[in-house]
Amino acid sequence: MITMKIIKSEYDKIKPYITKDGSIIRELIHPNTHGDVKQSLAEAIVPVGSKTLLHRHHNSEEIYYILEGRGLITLGNEKFEVKKGDAIVIPPKTPHKIENIGNVPLKILCCSYPPYSHDDTEIIKP
Repeated sequence: MITMKIIKSEYDKIKPYITKDGSIIRELIHPNTHGDVKQSLAEAIVPVGSKTLLHRHHNSEEIYYILEGRGLITLGNEKFEVKKGDAIVIPPKTPHKIENIGNVPLKILCCSYPPYSHDDTEIIKP
């Protein structure tokens, strides 16, 4: 028999914080808070007229799912627009940033494996 542990996260009880890249994050699921999970799930918000800093994660693969708004994402040497409903895979070691080019906050669901860590994040100076 498989033993299942139910993990529940209550949005209104999660305190947002600013990551190294400058986005506003709510960690919806993370092993530091929820114990034995192998990935992290967060909501990132990039305010109107803002962008994240160019950065990379040495070990983590990320998946961005755009919940709301429009953005211009840079992945390595490529730049392209993203909008609500788009999903993007960001392989480890790939320099990336995203700019809000819309008129509402850019909301992104971010999945990361291994889980997000400040220590795994390197800001890339221009």
